[in-house]
Amino acid sequence: MAKKGTMKGANNAGLKDQRKLLASNKKVRHDYDVLDTYEAGIQLVGGEVKSLRDAKVQLKDSYARVERGEMYLLGMHISPYVYAIGFGSFHPERPRKLLLNRREIDELDEKMSIDHLSVLPLSIYFRDGLVKVELALAKGRKRHDKRDAIGDRDAKRDLDRTLAQARKGRPLRV
Repeated sequence: MAKKGTMKGANNAGLKDQRKLLASNKKVRHDYDVLDTYEAGIQLVGGEVKSLRDAKVQLKDSYARVERGEMYLLGMHISPYVYAIGFGSFHPERPRKLLLNRREIDELDEKMSIDHLSVLPLSIYFRDGLVKVELALAKGRKRHDKRDAIGDRDAKRDLDRTLAQARKGRPLRV
């Protein structure tokens, strides 16, 4: 018998990963060189989940840090749920525990301390009904590196556009 939520056979080939994007941090890819990405679960209270379903979240100045052998996401703002009072209420920018394997936490902690790298959230999304955070192990860029990256991206875009025109049989613009 197959596990719950999995499908066997060719029927599964056409399905793509079901993600509902809640928020993304595009500034990370501009300001940092992303070396590796990780997917982590996040420990939330009920009111936070309901706020996330309404996409009331900001990742702007958030980052992850290892404290007492556990990974925490700091600075992420989840707006309070309107109907949560008393037990269901929460502080909008409280530290939230990330759910990673011990091996992954140790690896990230070592890279952060030795290589002076940062762990930043790229996006937060629902996958199969669970809230997931995509984390980036990243190295900061200098100002001239950012300019070089923009120039490289523009050159690649121009090259792709020219090749697409050539494939369609249109005359090339120079």
